[in-house]
Amino acid sequence: MLTALEAAPPRIPVVVGGCGSGRTSLLNRLGVRLGADTESIDVERVATTPEGFLAAVTTNSRCPALPARPGFEDPRAARAAFDRLCAFLAQARTPAGRSVTFLLDEVLEIRTFQSFPGLRGALREFLIALCDSPNRFVLTTRFAARARRLFRDAPDRFDFIHLPPLSPTEVSAVIASIDLGASEGERLELSRIIHALTGGRPRYVRLLADATAAVGAGDPVSALAANMAPEAPLSMACRFCFELRLHRARGYGALKAILQVLSREEPLTLTEVAARLGRTPGSTKDYLSWLEDVDLLDVRQKRYSFADPVLRLWVRLHGQVTPPSEDDLAREAQEYAVARFPYMETGPIATAPVAASGPGRRDQSWSMIEID
Repeated sequence: MLTALEAAPPRIPVVVGGCGSGRTSLLNRLGVRLGADTESIDVERVATTPEGFLAAVTTNSRCPALPARPGFEDPRAARAAFDRLCAFLAQARTPAGRSVTFLLDEVLEIRTFQSFPGLRGALREFLIALCDSPNRFVLTTRFAARARRLFRDAPDRFDFIHLPPLSPTEVSAVIASIDLGASEGERLELSRIIHALTGGRPRYVRLLADATAAVGAGDPVSALAANMAPEAPLSMACRFCFELRLHRARGYGALKAILQVLSREEPLTLTEVAARLGRTPGSTKDYLSWLEDVDLLDVRQKRYSFADPVLRLWVRLHGQVTPPSEDDLAREAQEYAVARFPYMETGPIATAPVAASGPGRRDQSWSMIEID
């Protein structure tokens, strides 16, 4: 990011990462490093109307407001307010007359303005204005599919930075920071398990590590089961991501139905999803494309599955008439863990029922680790 900003002319980094991937934390660290000539704007919080957004940005900025041009249109009009916003970001200067670095979190929320008269192409116009400015910009978004489509024909000043999941080594550092594990060997094992259960997603890693420390037995699977209960921190993080992405898509109810189908069985083809949903393949294809558009689904070889396995577990547990019981949480967490660690033999988790054993029946009373 620093290399892009220091180029001549400066390039515009676009940081792309899912819910809880660390985009905002990274932006905040960058702002601290760059110093006083930096302005941070959380677009998602204040993208209401163009005039409301303009007022929020200019009122809270340390940069002097630009003088209105003679004969300028009514600033309360959506089109005029949007033009003034673009001009402010492009031409703003610090009180000392220096250029500004704007950190724009969740920049794709500018598309909210496209429903206003005369602003059908607001997002593209906004990005072009940034490219024509001597100021520096860093953008973030949680919507990877939309970003790829939007920037396909954008000017080449944009540099994409995809935030990768944490590595097992980085998960070990998280575990060490909260003193989880009694020995180095135990910490390595816990980090390997937590990394597999969470896919290395930073928010999930931290929440599950904290929950494992709270359990006190060093058992991430029991911690996962407890944290998938209603109102638990990991469950609430999943709910936030689930609802936010669905509300940014079309067809809310039908999309929830498809996610419930895939939570029970995946991957499925278009025809299989349509049959289980009771809809035509044509309408189902539209629904699936809308889910892909908000990064809830992956498609490989024409087969659809959840992009986030932890979110799939949450939908499987909470897409029912009643909240999951302790037995439901234990059973589903155990099955999920075994799917992520099919080669491990482990002891029963605290709340899980022990499967009956007998001739020809495999003992399925496992979890991740057992500490005496």
